Amino acid sequence: MATLNELLAQREALEKQISDTRRNEHAKALTQIRALMDQYGITPADLSGKARKGATRTKKTPKAGPKVAPKYRNAATGDTWSGRGLQPRWLKAALATGRKLEDFAV
Repeated sequence: MATLNELLAQREALEKQISDTRRNEHAKALTQIRALMDQYGITPADLSGKARKGATRTKKTPKAGPKVAPKYRNAATGDTWSGRGLQPRWLKAALATGRKLEDFAV
């Protein structure tokens, strides 16, 4: 059975071997990448994903619908509601007191 010192020495040797192998493979990979970049005319800017001169990118944004004129108005506060989406609190509260939606029509 190996002693602790022998095992530690083996570990140091393995760690050095791993480090050397990693460094060598890294250098080989960089060499291959550079060769492919030269072969295909790829620049570092191409790798960063930035658009080339003359190329245009447009962002796709959701299209908002047109503004809708208000259909209901609170005469006391001037608040309005277009009739789309959730009813505002002021309208819900007024309807709860017994008033009708037609009372607020513009």
